[in-house]
Amino acid sequence: QVQLVESGGGLVQPGGSLRLSCAASGFTVSSRTMGWYRQAPGKEREWVATIIPGRGTTIYADSVKGRFTISRDNAKNTLNLQMNNLKPEDTAVYYCRCGSLYWGQGTQVTVSS
Repeated sequence: QVQLVESGGGLVQPGGSLRLSCAASGFTVSSRTMGWYRQAPGKEREWVATIIPGRGTTIYADSVKGRFTISRDNAKNTLNLQMNNLKPEDTAVYYCRCGSLYWGQGTQVTVSS
């Protein structure tokens, strides 16, 4: 069955970087539209970035454009999110998503000095 497991979250200072990974099983990441979402305390879950099958076209929310990069590692069957120049407002639980049905359990990212 489809399973998504995120990792790589943690505590980082403003301006720092983190790399999140989402290990997928039950399907190949290169064949599905995959995305990252996040949910801050007291707020609704919001979309962060998407990567589309085929050419691997990427799309980003305005709030992260130029700082975050979504990518796939086909050999490892993982979805990644490189996050640079992190800001306190990036603090949230980050989730990966496959298509419209499947979600991972989330990984906490905290940006604080």
